[in-house]
Amino acid sequence: MRLRATLGALALRLDGGESPEEIAAALEGAPEMPLEVEVAGATAGEAVAALLEAAAARGLEVRFRPQRGERRVLHTEVVDHTLRSGMRVDSAGTVVVLGDVNAGAEVVAGGDVIVVGALRGLAHAGAEGNEHATIWALELAAKQLRIAGHVAVSPDEAPAARGPERARVEQGQIVIERWGRRRSGA
Repeated sequence: MRLRATLGALALRLDGGESPEEIAAALEGAPEMPLEVEVAGATAGEAVAALLEAAAARGLEVRFRPQRGERRVLHTEVVDHTLRSGMRVDSAGTVVVLGDVNAGAEVVAGGDVIVVGALRGLAHAGAEGNEHATIWALELAAKQLRIAGHVAVSPDEAPAARGPERARVEQGQIVIERWGRRRSGA
């Protein structure tokens, strides 16, 4: 087991065979930062449970990441119909909806959310913490957008739709910008 502080988190590598007591002891004096966990060897369920309990007791956010050297190949999921109220799509990759996402419907993606239609429901891009994820829609009329851990809520009297728009994180906030128009000098 190895625990070290990185720029934005504590990196914990479990090599396998760690006891619940060893994990709890390692986290006991650690700084209060999000915890990124890499499981590099066979680890008992009790050890993982101890890790989660110790982190929860200290209020630490826990993120599991792939083992170094392994790359997760994320897929793109295409939904070829409108999502109606009560429908939900969850994907570790990017989600493309060929239709509308109506109010009361949800799209949760580890990557980008792309709606070829009107987005009136909830969209959560970068659900696994990817702040580089974006939300694209031909008509962006959602009451709430989420990208990674950031949330944007539409004002009560939102302006009329302005055509295709993109939402992304910039300097810790979700910004919405027009998309598809050429800029002068570009």
